[in-house]
Amino acid sequence: MTHTEPFVIATRESRLALWQAEHVQALLQARGLQVSLLGMTTRGDQILDRTLSKVGGKGLFVKELETALEDGRAQLAVHSLKDVPMELPEGFVLAAVLEREDPRDALVSPRYASLAELPAGACVGTSSLRRVTQLRNLRPDLRVEPVRGNLDTRLRKLDEGQYDAILLAAAGLKRLGLEGRIRQRFGVDEMIPCAGQGALGIEIRAEHQALRPHLQAMTDANTHLAVVAERAVSRALGGSCSMPLAAHAVWNGAGQLSLTAALGHPVQTDRPLLRAEVAGPVTDLAAAETLGRQAAQALQERGASDYLQDT
Repeated sequence: MTHTEPFVIATRESRLALWQAEHVQALLQARGLQVSLLGMTTRGDQILDRTLSKVGGKGLFVKELETALEDGRAQLAVHSLKDVPMELPEGFVLAAVLEREDPRDALVSPRYASLAELPAGACVGTSSLRRVTQLRNLRPDLRVEPVRGNLDTRLRKLDEGQYDAILLAAAGLKRLGLEGRIRQRFGVDEMIPCAGQGALGIEIRAEHQALRPHLQAMTDANTHLAVVAERAVSRALGGSCSMPLAAHAVWNGAGQLSLTAALGHPVQTDRPLLRAEVAGPVTDLAAAETLGRQAAQALQERGASDYLQDT
C-alpha cells in the first residue's frame, strides 16, 4: 500500500531532541518525502529528582515515542542512540544509524579549564554511572553529585553555581552551537564513551516497509557496524542503566575495528575499572556482534560477574 500522507517523526521536545528530529526531517525531505514532527514529553523528561538508574533507565526517554509508533500517530522516532535500550520491544527495529558526531565526553566549567585544574573537593555534576565511575578513577578527590534535566537545564544549574563543572556529551553541545562552552574534551581512552554515543538512530515498526529504502540510504555503514559492536558488549553482559559500562569502537584501517570496553562497580564507584580491548576484521553485522561478545567475555574474565551482582 502506498503511503500518501506525510510521514510523522515522534520526538521529545527538548531543544536537542528537536534539533535531531529536524535534522532527520531535512534529510528525508531532501529525498522527496513529506515529513512532519510530533513533539512529546516522556517520563524521562518528567522525573528529574531521581537518577535514571533508580526509575527505570534510559528507556524512559523512548517508551512514549514507541507508543506513538504503535498506535499510528507517527511512523518513525529519532533517538540519541546512547538512550536506546539494548533490546527493542517486539515489532520494532532500528532502521537507520546516521554518521557519528564527536563521541567524546566534555568538561564544561565557568572557572576551570580542565579536569586537572579542578581543586580537591570541587563539585562535578553528572547523572551517568559510567561517567561517575571513570571520574572517580581519574580524580578520587572530587565530589560527584547528580545533575538531571535536559542540556539547557544542566547548563543553567552550572551557571547558577550549583556545580564547579559538569560532564556532558560533546555531540549535544556541538549540535546546539554550544561548542564554545567546552573546556576539555576527554580522549576516548581517558574517559571511554558509552555505546552509541554521538550517533543518531531511527526506530520504526518492523512492518513499516515504505520507509526502509530511504532509511537504509541514510545509514552510515562504518558507524552502524561500530555501534552494533558497542551495544553487543552490554547485551552480552545483560545491560541495564544501572550498569556503569563504557564501550567504544574505532576503525584502524583495512576493515579492522578496535573495541575498548570498561566496567565500573555500580555501588562502590571508586573501585578500579575493569578494562578490555579487542580487535578484528569486521565487514558485517554478525562480525560486529561477535567482537562485542568477545569484549564482554574479556570483561567477565577480569571479574565482571563480581561487579554486576550489585546492579
